[in-house]
Amino acid sequence: MKAIVITQVGSPDVLQLHEIQRPAPDSDQGLIDVTVAGVNFIDIYHRLGKYPVKLPYIPGVEGVGTIAELGSNAPADLKIGMRVGWVMASGGYSESVIIPAKTLIPIPDDIKDEDAVALLLQGMTAHYLARNTYEIQPGDTAVVHSGAGGVGLLLTRYIKSLGGKVIATASTPEKQALVTAAGADLGIDYEGFAQKVKEFTAGQGAHVIYDGVGKDTFDEGLQALRRRGTLAVFGAASGQVPPIEIMKISSGSIYLTRPTLADFVVERSELLWRANEVFEAFRKDHMQVTIGGRYPLADAPAAHKNLESRKSTGKLVLQVR
Repeated sequence: MKAIVITQVGSPDVLQLHEIQRPAPDSDQGLIDVTVAGVNFIDIYHRLGKYPVKLPYIPGVEGVGTIAELGSNAPADLKIGMRVGWVMASGGYSESVIIPAKTLIPIPDDIKDEDAVALLLQGMTAHYLARNTYEIQPGDTAVVHSGAGGVGLLLTRYIKSLGGKVIATASTPEKQALVTAAGADLGIDYEGFAQKVKEFTAGQGAHVIYDGVGKDTFDEGLQALRRRGTLAVFGAASGQVPPIEIMKISSGSIYLTRPTLADFVVERSELLWRANEVFEAFRKDHMQVTIGGRYPLADAPAAHKNLESRKSTGKLVLQVR
């Protein structure tokens, strides 16, 4: 079978297509024939060695496919031939992949593969951010950084469905138009965003900032929050936030958190509940999928270049089958 294999960290060119042996699952695993894999910033961090992985390594922490083989200890709700998805398990850039069976998510018949892969990691990220990290209440003002990205578009629309107001940042007028089309009350660029947030909120500041950018937006984000506001740094597209002095968040008694999806899908029951909440939000148009690019498996380097440039919008996917 074919797979993208990293044998050394570096530029997108280290993503090389190889012929490898088809794996076999153990009693707690499933073998999935992959149809579509999601492309995410965490894949770039793995490729660059920012999140170290054991080489050789097959990237891709999210995908959708069909169960080809199933271990004897797999959950009873899983069957061979069933369409499933997964998040937070590596190996998706391949024609077949071994995944822990307890992390497999059955895909409802009315959800297409492409929509499912766009909803899993990024949709569940939007869900835990708006429902758990800081629970949006009607009338709350949220800042969504990188609003035209995959998470940003889903999160913006979801916050609006919960009764919140959204200020979304995006780097170009075209992207700002995209975020307002997704429901944002205000689409702005990054320059001087704290002042624009204060103007929008009559000097009060935002209740919460959902920040997937990191280093470039962190300090100004502290200035854009109201008293007892929450800064949730869930990604680092511009680089990791440097160590901070605790007194930086004392003014206004700011809450600072660095959440990750893995801590919000610990048990299978929570994983399935969250996934089904996201599927239902999609059905109600409270989350809207935007596919920003489709690439064959061999073109994974081009997908990485597009995402890493931060010029893409929506969800990028690899079409494996």
